[in-house]
Amino acid sequence: MRKISVVGVGYVGLVTAACFSDLGNQVIALDIEEQRVAGLKRGELPIYEPGLGEVVQRNVLAGRLNFTTSYKEALADCEFVFICVGTPSSVDGDADMKYVQAAARSIAENMTAPLVVVNKSTVPVGTGDWVAELIKDAQPQPIDFWVVSCPEFLREGEAIGDFMNPHRTVLGSTSREAADKVAQLHLPLRSPIVITDLRTAEMIKYASNAFLATKISFINEIADICESLGADVKEVAAGMGFDPRIGKHFLEAGLGYGGSCFPKDVKALAFMAEEMGHEANILNSVMEVNGLRREMIVDRLKQALGDLKGRSIGLLGLAFKANTDDMRDAPSVDIAKELLAAGAKVRAYDPVAMDVAKDLMPKVEMSKDAYAVADGADAVIVVTEWNEFRNLDLERVRDSMSQPIIFDGRNIYRPELMNTLGFTYHGVGRGYTGKREKNGLKVRP
Repeated sequence: MRKISVVGVGYVGLVTAACFSDLGNQVIALDIEEQRVAGLKRGELPIYEPGLGEVVQRNVLAGRLNFTTSYKEALADCEFVFICVGTPSSVDGDADMKYVQAAARSIAENMTAPLVVVNKSTVPVGTGDWVAELIKDAQPQPIDFWVVSCPEFLREGEAIGDFMNPHRTVLGSTSREAADKVAQLHLPLRSPIVITDLRTAEMIKYASNAFLATKISFINEIADICESLGADVKEVAAGMGFDPRIGKHFLEAGLGYGGSCFPKDVKALAFMAEEMGHEANILNSVMEVNGLRREMIVDRLKQALGDLKGRSIGLLGLAFKANTDDMRDAPSVDIAKELLAAGAKVRAYDPVAMDVAKDLMPKVEMSKDAYAVADGADAVIVVTEWNEFRNLDLERVRDSMSQPIIFDGRNIYRPELMNTLGFTYHGVGRGYTGKREKNGLKVRP
């Protein structure tokens, strides 16, 4: 049994602490927010993540998982400390490192024995060296320590499964011995382990997220072309996905990416490139295409309804993706803002994110369920791909709406079914329904 400390109990930290304890380690999770730690001690989780509550409860009852606000308590007899704090975007796009800095200094001030410091936060390339200098300078007396980069690749809504069944574990360090020790912690997961230097490990994380974000923006651009030429982007993506060089994942056209990772990581990588004198042309295009997705859905709504003043518009889903309550950079926030600015009345429903969302969009009426959102609505926009929206009584939805107009921002419905049911259905890249002619080229559905 290894003694592990985890600094930060957000999405990454709490999952890391819970899963390492579930593997039989003694884990103590630290957070400086007293209310959050007090809530965890009462069994109240600060985030929504499927399956996480059960893992936390099981290991707390087994005595393998504890919570504290004290660095002294967390680091006592500790062999490994994982830094899992946030690195939000600053105004210029660089990652804000104040929480990492505070954690590194607190570790230095409270460590009493040799320690392996493992950074799981997504941080700019070169942070491992910087953290090592911070700890060295802040130590009251010299104590041996080693810094290892171990970037996380957890998907919100799938985090427990991703931790326990990783595609790979990436480790970077100036000390092979320290990297090997961290590798030993991950051996029960039976995943490929990549050991490299600090900066390369940090770059692997950014490059991975930037590539996935690029796939999303690419298929969204293809969706717009499909819309004009009469093709169905769902079928296009399926046909592309069979090619192993491309793969089927992250080819879902819609409202673009959001959340805490892709937006800030792509922006941070572009910032790092530009700081080094490189023009991040592809990354900048990825961000531009993604930003236009939210405007696109509102523009199409205006084309269908005309003036939105006084119109009742429903939003199905608020979180940036299904199976999470995370509202960071969620498309719903920008869409609601645009609709309200146009004079529309906006109602919304989300299975888990409404408590978080209500503070971000106080002028949006939160409804008890999807049917209440549709009641009397001039149009409904599917914003988040929750499974319960796939299985609605669509005839009931149609009959309750003022106008049965659906804007399916996640392509969860079949156009032919929606049209048969009497909806005016607008998907994303599902094929143009009129005729267009340009430069002698005739395009027909």
